Amino acid sequence: MLLAGCQVLSPGVSEQGFVPSSNPVTVDTVTRNDRMVALARAQHPRILATYGGEYSDPKLERMVAKVVGSLTVASGNPDQTYQITLLDSPNVNAFALPGGFLYVTRGLLALANDSAELAAVIAHEMGHVTANHGIQRQQKEAEEQLASQVVDDVLTDNQVARAAVVRGKLRLAQFSRNQELEADAIGIKTIGSAGYDPYSAARFLQSMASYSDFRSISGATDASLDFLASHPNAPQRIDLALRHARQFGAPGAGRRDRDSYLAGIDGMLFGDTPEEGYVRGRTFVHPTLGVTFSVPEGFVIDNSAAAVTAAGPGDVAVRFDGVALSRNKKLDDYIRSGWVAGLDPSTVRTVSVNGNEAAVAYAQADKWSFHIAVVRAGGQVYRVLTAAPRGSASLETTAATVTASFRLLGEDERKELKPLRIRVVTVQPGETAGSIAARMTGVGRALDLFRLLNAMPPGGSVSPGDKVKIITDQ
Repeated sequence: MLLAGCQVLSPGVSEQGFVPSSNPVTVDTVTRNDRMVALARAQHPRILATYGGEYSDPKLERMVAKVVGSLTVASGNPDQTYQITLLDSPNVNAFALPGGFLYVTRGLLALANDSAELAAVIAHEMGHVTANHGIQRQQKEAEEQLASQVVDDVLTDNQVARAAVVRGKLRLAQFSRNQELEADAIGIKTIGSAGYDPYSAARFLQSMASYSDFRSISGATDASLDFLASHPNAPQRIDLALRHARQFGAPGAGRRDRDSYLAGIDGMLFGDTPEEGYVRGRTFVHPTLGVTFSVPEGFVIDNSAAAVTAAGPGDVAVRFDGVALSRNKKLDDYIRSGWVAGLDPSTVRTVSVNGNEAAVAYAQADKWSFHIAVVRAGGQVYRVLTAAPRGSASLETTAATVTASFRLLGEDERKELKPLRIRVVTVQPGETAGSIAARMTGVGRALDLFRLLNAMPPGGSVSPGDKVKIITDQ
């Protein structure tokens, strides 16, 4: 059979022509010497550290990969390769680094309602990458410096940057307004060409705007890590997205793949992880550390990467964190060790907080007064700092309430704590948005959040047979 096969070769064609190359062209060889790719690859571990690591869920990964694959084929540069990473963060964000590195948080996946909306976000970020291919060679050097500066500004380990995260000043992979609008146009063209609903871009922009309004009232984790912190959003941008979508026809054109999308996110983690602790209304519980505390009525807890903070009426704020401290170090001596600015040494005293060794003190700085409490519990040391404007009558009452609520969790309590997850349920006859929202656990403003997660318009209702998302620890 081999000889017969050789006999039909055309003159001048040898078997060597069918031998695999010793130096094949692969994704790795194409990108190996690309300095932009090398830059992005070097920052990948730091991105993971900032956003809680990679979120692993094979079912979810397959669903997202399918969307990326269809967009790649339909994009203006199908030879461009992409590496997409799902980030284990409750923040709603997606971004791109040079060289085709794409990142999507599970928080964004929770907010989207169909594959078309996810495709719109990913295609937008792919648009930034695609647009970069037209840059002249000398501009690439400037872009490399810009990308390096962006990452350094965002992910530097110094104390000033960590404070910026807490204050909500972090920006990641920013582009100019014109570049954002260009990425919008490229993205909508891509999703339309891929057969997705081109109106999904405007729809999801509206969902993110509603989400931003919701969290500005209720509070949530680190707004600086969200999409809208680094992507300008305005009604005009939504109008432009609608204008681009109309080029593909009237609303209703294109597929949404809602059922397959909901199947992909069903069971996905929502909110904080056990390693970060959970916010349950006005209570913070940390199953891994085994501690809990509560804040007064009217306060909103923010569980950020740097610390747990809470803001309340009258500009009163609370900060909770942990510190490494030798067991031989007395807590009152620790308070006097110099880390408290404006400390009044005469106020330092040792106390007991729910059976745990503790020390408290007062301090003043600028126009603020502070109550400091340090508690040793479960082999760890925790700090509870309460701040209020000078003369505020709320400092003492707030500090007393929060400090007195701090305690160790019982073993049974720790076992009962479960993370929140997205569950997709089917609306039954007689059910309403209110009755379904009442099934949600561990969240505040349940009905408002239910409407937001399911992109329900004001006054909108559910119908039997509809599939909707709820949040529960079951």
